[in-house]
Amino acid sequence: MSASSPFTLAACAEMLFRSLPVLDRVKRITELGFQVELWDWTKHNIDALAKSGATFSSMTGYIAGTLADDAGADELLATARQSIPVAKKLNCLRLNLHGTGLDGQGLPIVKSEGVTGAMWLKARDTLNRIADLGEQEGVTFVLENLNEAVDHPKTPFAKADDTISLVAAVNRPSLKLNLDLYHAQIGEGNLIELCRRALPHIGEIQVADVPGRMEPGTGEINYPAIARALVDMGYRGTIGLEAWPSGDDELALHRFREAFSVSV
Repeated sequence: MSASSPFTLAACAEMLFRSLPVLDRVKRITELGFQVELWDWTKHNIDALAKSGATFSSMTGYIAGTLADDAGADELLATARQSIPVAKKLNCLRLNLHGTGLDGQGLPIVKSEGVTGAMWLKARDTLNRIADLGEQEGVTFVLENLNEAVDHPKTPFAKADDTISLVAAVNRPSLKLNLDLYHAQIGEGNLIELCRRALPHIGEIQVADVPGRMEPGTGEINYPAIARALVDMGYRGTIGLEAWPSGDDELALHRFREAFSVSV
């Protein structure tokens, strides 16, 4: 049996082909056979991207806000509503969330030294409101785990353990996990068992290698083994490359595809 990818493979246009304008990056990723992921949609020409011929896998689904305080939750909901018409114009029906908004360096706008019980309950309430919005608009919001040790210190609800617990507590089809295995390796490890525990709630999986946040094969994570395990678990959804290329961009995409090609 020949190996091919049983997953839908996507790649982040913010991190690849950075010598090109974003529209050209999107077209190149599409030409190479991948779906496209976007970050802050406010920085892009949405009309041009909508005509690019790309299939958009996911985009950031809010502009500002946070999960665990009243004002921040209202802001998160308001900017999530602003994101939905953009998502629909791009036919991108998966919208990414974090525990709080991040600045241009990826640092949390609202820092946290720890999550209290009151914060937990407020975050669950906020995510139920987000799930209501998703159901009304026919989109799925996905909550992403982050790492605090390297990229996003003092981000509330950063660990996969947090995001899994929150999404499971809400337990609605319009709210899923964006399980980022790069962040999880730094923060928690034990990735295959983490995937198994998260499986009922996964909306997407994102990947990069550790250290360096580059493509699979450049670091310590055995992504072919993870791909095999995901197939055996029954996962057939999206895998998104959110990684800096270690050198040539096309080679990085080739390595990504190879890591997630499995004989079935």
